[in-house]
Amino acid sequence: MKTIKDCLKERILIIDGAMGTMIQRYKLTEADYRGERFKDWKSDVKGNNDLLCITKPAVIKAIHKQYLEAGADIIETNTFSSTSIAQADYHMEDLAYELNVAAAQCAKEAADEYTQKDPHKPRFVAGAIGPLNKTLSLSPDVNNPGFRAVTFDEVVAAYYTQIKGLVDGGADVLLVETIFDTLNAKAAIYAIKKYFRETGKPELPVMISGTITDASGRTLSGQTLEAFYNSVAHARPLSVGLNCALGAKEMRGHIEELSQIASCYVSAYPNAGLPNAMGEYDEQPAQTAHFLEEWAAEGFVNIVGGCCGTTPDHIKHIADHVKNITPRVLPVVENELA
Repeated sequence: MKTIKDCLKERILIIDGAMGTMIQRYKLTEADYRGERFKDWKSDVKGNNDLLCITKPAVIKAIHKQYLEAGADIIETNTFSSTSIAQADYHMEDLAYELNVAAAQCAKEAADEYTQKDPHKPRFVAGAIGPLNKTLSLSPDVNNPGFRAVTFDEVVAAYYTQIKGLVDGGADVLLVETIFDTLNAKAAIYAIKKYFRETGKPELPVMISGTITDASGRTLSGQTLEAFYNSVAHARPLSVGLNCALGAKEMRGHIEELSQIASCYVSAYPNAGLPNAMGEYDEQPAQTAHFLEEWAAEGFVNIVGGCCGTTPDHIKHIADHVKNITPRVLPVVENELA
């Protein structure tokens, strides 16, 4: 069967859209989140979307299948917060490994079902590795800029457990995404390399996706896009790209820049525009698809999809609009000191 690298040489691949946006449509209650197993849990768990992979797997699998039906080649596991560090908010640190295994299995079952329907279009599971709710580069205390809420080794250990769960659950690719602090991303990269070195298992391809937070063109920890790329290039990623924070209109210039400096494949999955006053996203599927079709035609991208506010309708429009466009050709980038 074709690998993801084989497919990337042939066409622009489609990654799925928002998971949280789709979960909201189900209007799940606290009891739904808890299920039978956690009915007496000591704290509220509603909002812990990753927990649904254990308590409501049918919901998560149904969402995956909607994105696959819309044309997604790559679906992300519902594991954005499935680390011991992030799960501490719900006192569920010990569930980290189990959450990742369950999420990867859920996505893998859906992906395999669609691959079997059309073996010429294999579907892939990206193990989603989120940015954490604690940062290594910034102090949470404005009065003590040298303070850090977490150490590098603690972040590596948390990511290591997540990676083990995602691999054991059947992920095809590892996706370090929504990066606002490159030091956190470096800890994730280190954990990935450490895991495969120690286990001797075949290394999975790694996708890396950063987040430009505002019009300054920098990440939250202060890096320019070029600096960010150079900071993670040593991982020899399958792709580097951008997601979240910005809509496609605002992201365009950054994707164009990245397409010129990246020697690997380039991914882009923007939000459905910028949020309105109520925090909701109004950009319609045809609008998002129009922007991404332009990027594809300009030769900027190899993988496209959606982030916050996007739905299977957005993904279907994007897939339809880019399906006949030649993917970006990898440039020969000369390494030189400025």
